[in-house]
Amino acid sequence: MADARDDGYGSGSTARTGDGERGILGEVRDAVTTRAALVMLGVLLLQLGFALSYMGAFHAPKPHQVPITLVAPPAVENDLVARLDALPGDPLHVTPVATRAEARARLLDRRTDAALVVDPASRTDTLLVASAGGPSATTAATEILQEVARAQNRTILVRDLRAPSAGDSRGLSSFYLVLSWTIGGYLAASALNMAAGSKKPTLRRTLVRLTAMLPYGFVSGIGGALIVGPVLDCLPGAFWELVGIGTLVVFASGAVGVALQSVAGTVGLGLTILIFTILGNPSSGGVYPSSLLPPFWSAIGQALPPGAGTTVVRNTVYFDGNATTGALWILGAWAFGGVVVAIAAAALRAGRRRGPRPEPEPVTAPV
Repeated sequence: MADARDDGYGSGSTARTGDGERGILGEVRDAVTTRAALVMLGVLLLQLGFALSYMGAFHAPKPHQVPITLVAPPAVENDLVARLDALPGDPLHVTPVATRAEARARLLDRRTDAALVVDPASRTDTLLVASAGGPSATTAATEILQEVARAQNRTILVRDLRAPSAGDSRGLSSFYLVLSWTIGGYLAASALNMAAGSKKPTLRRTLVRLTAMLPYGFVSGIGGALIVGPVLDCLPGAFWELVGIGTLVVFASGAVGVALQSVAGTVGLGLTILIFTILGNPSSGGVYPSSLLPPFWSAIGQALPPGAGTTVVRNTVYFDGNATTGALWILGAWAFGGVVVAIAAAALRAGRRRGPRPEPEPVTAPV
């Protein structure tokens, strides 16, 4: 009897252990479905893309054709332009002008990153810079030109015509402000999508979501302008201009988010993150300008909303709105494109759901 009980206990224990093992495997299969595995794969690809994009853009910044304006006597102008343009690695692109006033205007109009004024009566030249437009570009240009001057037994006096505000000492506040606006825009669009169970929206719901992004963008613009202005004193002045820019940036980001999630569902959120965060942020010129970025990031930066937004904010606050028209058109194009794609996708789905109407059966008169 004891053996029988032992056998029974042992076999029962084995059965329970088997059931436990099957239960664990079943839990794993339930938790990690094919859909969940595909989502994890997508997250992994975004993670690796994030690392590749940011480190690819920032790991070795190198000046390439940094725009420089030159004011020099006619006797030495051509020789000096040729010498600076022929530096190893092609770090500078020199444009000669006739007067110091013209060079200053080009600098403040954001057509150049520095202006070298050569004094033939002295061994000291003057370098005009505006570091509020991007301290890294100013530093790169200054170091290159000082090295050239030392080789000729000359010195350079640097004059900063437009330095960043005290609360924006590294000149990065514009970038971080636009970063917060773009992320907020597409996360708000994602929240609207998730609230409906990630279903692809109807035309009416799409219109509601796009409309909702306008007041959200306006409130985001006010909040961002308050933070960088009265609260932290990073970007003082131009309060209502920043509100308007913030509204446009957030709406553009949100409209693209609505559009891509309308077309591709959850995958659309990943595509939005790819455009705005993985590709847009490192190429924006907020940390390093395009002249210090590798060719790929330099080429795409100002065509994406983070780059266009950073340019508009920085030039509005520090340079009286100069050189912002193109960037504003870029932001407007992304906003308009998002609206059109979102509405078109919802309208096409509505048409497919309705389908063709059945032909009415012919009515025959009774005999």
